[in-house]
Amino acid sequence: MKSAKIKTPRRPLLKKSSNTHLKDPVGVYCRVRPLSSQDQECCIEVINETTVQLHPPEGTRVNRNGEYKETQYSFKQVFGTVVKQKELFDVVAKPLVEDIIHGRNGLLFTYGVTGSGKTHTMTGSPGDGGLLPRCLDMIFNSIGPFQAKRFVFKTDDKNGMEVQSVVDALLERQKRAVPAAIPKTPNNKQKLDPECADMISNQDHCKAEEVDEDSVYSVFVSYVEIYNNYIYDLLEEIPFDPIKPKWNSGNTPVRNTEFVPPQSKILREDQNHNMYIAGCTEVEVKSTEEAFEVFWKGQKKRRIANTQLNRESSRSHSVFTIKLAQAPLDADGDNVLQEKEQVTLSLLSLVDLAGSERTTRTKAEGNRLREAGNINQSLMTLRTCIEVLRENQLYGTNKMVPYRDSKLTHLFKNYFDGEGKVRMIVCVNPKADDHEESLQVMRFAEMTQEVEIARPVDKPIYGLTPGRRYRNQAFKEELTRRLEDRGGPIPGAESVSVMEILIQSFPPLTSCELLDANDDQTMPRLIETLEKRQRTRQMLMDEFKKNLHDFKAMLQDLEETSSAKANYAQTKLNEKERLIVSQKSEVERLEKKIKTLEYKIEILEKTATIYEEDKRALQHELESSNQKLHRQLSDKRRLETRLQGMMTETSMKWEKECERRVAAKQLEMQNKLWVKDEKLKQLKAIVTETKNEKPERPARERDREREPKVVVRSTSPTPVPGDVFRTRGGGQSVQFTDVETLKQESPTGTRKRRSSPSPVRQEETTESEWTDVETRCSLAVEMRAGSSLGPGYQHHGIPKRRKP
Repeated sequence: MKSAKIKTPRRPLLKKSSNTHLKDPVGVYCRVRPLSSQDQECCIEVINETTVQLHPPEGTRVNRNGEYKETQYSFKQVFGTVVKQKELFDVVAKPLVEDIIHGRNGLLFTYGVTGSGKTHTMTGSPGDGGLLPRCLDMIFNSIGPFQAKRFVFKTDDKNGMEVQSVVDALLERQKRAVPAAIPKTPNNKQKLDPECADMISNQDHCKAEEVDEDSVYSVFVSYVEIYNNYIYDLLEEIPFDPIKPKWNSGNTPVRNTEFVPPQSKILREDQNHNMYIAGCTEVEVKSTEEAFEVFWKGQKKRRIANTQLNRESSRSHSVFTIKLAQAPLDADGDNVLQEKEQVTLSLLSLVDLAGSERTTRTKAEGNRLREAGNINQSLMTLRTCIEVLRENQLYGTNKMVPYRDSKLTHLFKNYFDGEGKVRMIVCVNPKADDHEESLQVMRFAEMTQEVEIARPVDKPIYGLTPGRRYRNQAFKEELTRRLEDRGGPIPGAESVSVMEILIQSFPPLTSCELLDANDDQTMPRLIETLEKRQRTRQMLMDEFKKNLHDFKAMLQDLEETSSAKANYAQTKLNEKERLIVSQKSEVERLEKKIKTLEYKIEILEKTATIYEEDKRALQHELESSNQKLHRQLSDKRRLETRLQGMMTETSMKWEKECERRVAAKQLEMQNKLWVKDEKLKQLKAIVTETKNEKPERPARERDREREPKVVVRSTSPTPVPGDVFRTRGGGQSVQFTDVETLKQESPTGTRKRRSSPSPVRQEETTESEWTDVETRCSLAVEMRAGSSLGPGYQHHGIPKRRKP
């Protein structure tokens, strides 16, 4: 059974009190390309309108637990394999086109592995145009009636726009119409490519709403590519040199019919800190056909190559920029205001990123390998920038975003800093071979959705009355109508001179040729005709005088009316000027107040930021202290437990050792007491027997003389207390009831000792004699007791006597 992997919930964003600007997340959409063959295995499944599910291909889908490892990813909207280009445009690109018409910037780029349909999504196919031609068509459908004359807007070299008068624009057009001295390239085509024409044959006629009708617009397009981290202008006209020869492999000169390698462009920063490409060609276009023809011209110069994964693989990132310049009309609604500050520029950048690829699959070598490395490096830089932005927003850090590591990220730095809306279309190929690359793309897209872009601040609206254009048109129409009513010129009629009208109104002259002197009819007819002409001329003169009088009266009325209106307007103007002066003073006061409040807000924001940093530092210090305290407490508890265990073990050990030693000591003392008791008993018995002993044989007398004498002396002045008991052998034993000290006296002359080799040895011998008195006494006692107890008797604990 399949088990879907549940995603880890996102961490909540840290809300800062100092950030008052609204933010919008990056809009990320997913488009699934259909499989090229029905036999291919599909690894991507569309769950619903916002979720797709990826599962590994057969053979690799079992993980360690033996279960299927499937992952689900959510997007703002998911487009399946049967979606139309129009539906994709209405959801993703149409809001960006409305924003550019209303003066806001936008960035739309396609992202995915090679062969996932990025270029098709952006450009389209014959009969079904992509996002780019549809954006152009919507722009020109919306601003078509309000476009300015060509060259009224003129670009400068610092990413700005200048406004020229109509006369200057006319002179500029005439200057540009003169053929350039530099010959054009031989590949220049005058007719629109049929394939290109099919892509822009759109019958939707999509238009934006709420277009400012009191402004004039002009569209400029540019097309560049980022190849090996260098920027090249695809619209740059580089003439070939027909004189300089090109040498072939046989060292023979041939005509050079190829372009000179283009020079790379550099990025610069304008006065508003916006990035732009210096020296990039910007072409002013007036229709969808003209704009797409310019795009198609640059598209043919774009670097593509054949790889094992894609027959026409893009080897560079392409950036097609639509720049819309708009300026308001003057108060009369007739001419464009030429103040540079009132020109609004808005950009829409359509980016077709090159696909990421693995060289192990494409088997790229040489230039293809270098191109793949640069493509992957730039995409990795884009991923790193997104990760740092996400980390800064989630955790409140202030890490530097590495925009400058790549031309791609450096060019679009302003969009991620809050200068426009950013949207991304993730294109994926559901075939099994692209599963690992699709996983990386999905993870990057999921991370990108967590990045929020600040909304751009709307530019201030200047105090001009709306509806100026239509009021001017209505005034012109009314003036034309009144002139028509009063016999004025009719718009569109052929210009006929007054003399021709007068000549045509006269009756035709009759023939005045006299052939006969008697002819009396020709002269009367001529006189009659001239009289009729005279009467007609008089009538025309009267009508002319009458019309002249009426026209003078009308002019006088118009002058009076205009003077009255001028007086009224002057009065109103004076009132307005006074009101403006008062409002200016009020505005200055409010501006000063606003500056003061902004300064206070800035101070408060800085203070709040300092407090936030101090709070975070204190919280971090507190957490560190708590962790240190917890560690110390845990170490103390472990040490106490260890010491308690050691003390318990040591105490038990010493208790056992003490018990053992006490028991051993008790046993030793008992043995010693028992031995002493036995010795004293035997000694007492010996003493008692000695008194009653009979004389023995001389030999035994000699033996007794050799034996040491034992004298019992008491340490106390009183007689030693004791009890006398009779032994088994018939003898007697003495049991003392007090401590006694036994000393030995050697008989004089009875025992001769050998001279010691040294005094020390003699001293040791004497010491041993006095210290071993108890042993010898015990031997003597044993010997006596043994003789009295009988043969075979040996006392327990008394060692045998050594042989002399």
